[in-house]
Amino acid sequence: MRTTSIAVTASSALAATLLLTACGDGDGGRGGEATATARGAAACRIGDVGVVVGPANAAPAAGDTGNVPVDITNQGSPCTLDGLPGVQVSAGDESVEVRAQQGAKVQPLRLAEHQSVSFTITYVRGEEDAAGVLAAEKLRIALPGESGGVGFPWSYGPLAGTGADDISVSAFQQTGD
Repeated sequence: MRTTSIAVTASSALAATLLLTACGDGDGGRGGEATATARGAAACRIGDVGVVVGPANAAPAAGDTGNVPVDITNQGSPCTLDGLPGVQVSAGDESVEVRAQQGAKVQPLRLAEHQSVSFTITYVRGEEDAAGVLAAEKLRIALPGESGGVGFPWSYGPLAGTGADDISVSAFQQTGD
């Protein structure tokens, strides 16, 4: 193997270091993920994604904890998710915004076409017809920055309550595809 020596002066090494440091990666140190503005991808819109709820690890009895996974797949142009998923559960006229899980870490995620992310709704099942229980019937999911969203039936039993200890949502996580 043949090697070639290159003479580097201290001033040229300093100039190269400063140049590379000033360039950065354009994502503010977030390990390759960037905001929509930095990468030019618009915010993801609910009409441009596929949403699949479940199958769930449903809580079988009152007091048990269940997990409902939700997969979001981009069906359109590259887009960015920057924030938490909007989740609402309702029973009749009563509607409750689901809070973020304690310690949920929000990071902007850029989705290419057909790329997926997921999040999880964790809940404690309540006792049928007990005081303070929400007999949830519907689930509504929205993307960050959007109102409205898409609706799904809630078939996992009543909620023990509507506080953060009773139902919460995780941050988006990139899936393996």
